[in-house]
Amino acid sequence: MTTALETELPAGCRPGAFGNATHLVCRACGATSPLGPFYACVECFGPLEVGYEYPRITREEIERGPKSIWRYQPLLPVPADIASFRSTDPGFTRLVDARNLADDLGLRQLWVKDDSGNPTHSFKDRVVAVALSAARELGLQVLACPSTGNLANAVAAAAARAGIRSVVLVPSNLEQQKIIASAIYDTTLIAIEGNYDDVNKLASEIAGEEEGWAFVNVNVRPYYSEGSKTLGFEIAEQLGWRLPDQVVIPVASGSQLTKIDKGFRELIKLGLVDDKPYKIFGAQATGCSPVAQAYREGYDVVRPVKPDTIAKSLAIGNPADGPYVLDTVRRTGGKIADVDDETVVTNILRLARTEGIFGETAGGVTVGVTAKLIADGDLDPAAETVIINSGDGLKTLDAVSGKVGPKTTIKPRYDAFEEFWKANS
Repeated sequence: MTTALETELPAGCRPGAFGNATHLVCRACGATSPLGPFYACVECFGPLEVGYEYPRITREEIERGPKSIWRYQPLLPVPADIASFRSTDPGFTRLVDARNLADDLGLRQLWVKDDSGNPTHSFKDRVVAVALSAARELGLQVLACPSTGNLANAVAAAAARAGIRSVVLVPSNLEQQKIIASAIYDTTLIAIEGNYDDVNKLASEIAGEEEGWAFVNVNVRPYYSEGSKTLGFEIAEQLGWRLPDQVVIPVASGSQLTKIDKGFRELIKLGLVDDKPYKIFGAQATGCSPVAQAYREGYDVVRPVKPDTIAKSLAIGNPADGPYVLDTVRRTGGKIADVDDETVVTNILRLARTEGIFGETAGGVTVGVTAKLIADGDLDPAAETVIINSGDGLKTLDAVSGKVGPKTTIKPRYDAFEEFWKANS
């Protein structure tokens, strides 16, 4: 074990390989250990996360950085020269002033953090970029992952850009759009007969046997998960260096939600934003809602479920960060809710109709849960609210297939158009 004030780098790593990160710390018991390709505490087998010793950091220094997540390099476990390496350079996606959707929902002020603008069109580009940096610094040669789709896309693209080999494992019933959007990068894509939890179990077994492999969400997970903090950093910076009153976040593994909260707390600790109360809410699809069920029943642990929902990017029946999502939501005074698949589709259409944003099924979950929270009196309609759209609807076309299409089919003559237009104006 090492103390938080020491930085013991793995053999062969260059000085500064992990920036201001100094150690790994167990989220369960608090024990610390050296930086390296470790993800479980040797004391209690709890999950590890990255600890830091930050220097003084100013808003101006951050604002002078690149228009990507690398502007937050001092706050991430990456080297100072990270921007010079070949990555997909994700982040700094738009924060949309969603006035039309706010009016539709009955909110005073609503923002949509639209992460569909990332290189492979989901927030997973953020986490993979940080994991790739860790893999490179640790001398690992294969970038790999188990995935419900978006992560596979991000790993395949990042590895292609970096010039290294990648292997992605996905459920065999994954949306065809996501399969193509991974295979196009010439990755080794392996379809597994089973759900995501089956895929994840196999990935953990492979990670324990193969040398030189970086499974981004397994053996380098502590670094990978830090990438989600950048969503919190960007929200605060794009709001003029302040925190919103409430945030609604989709929940799959739960890491995104807990790391956005960690990002907010780090900004407060560093004096980059004013300390203020904020509430964090979680959103799940009813067909895979183990964390929402645990919240409703008052449990501190999450009982695994078998996923059955069109929101496949959120279909993790045994979410690794589930207990920490419960802790975060309860500590901030939020709530975790779920909506059925019909509501998911309705709210994909709602987001597109009101704001011109075509979100994937996870976006429909988040908007649908936001509406439900408002109707139930859990979300304050007068408070400034941010919701996360984590991916692009072009990846989940099957969800809305048959729901939209041509208003009519006419002959190529003006009189035919005129007749239709007069009847429908």
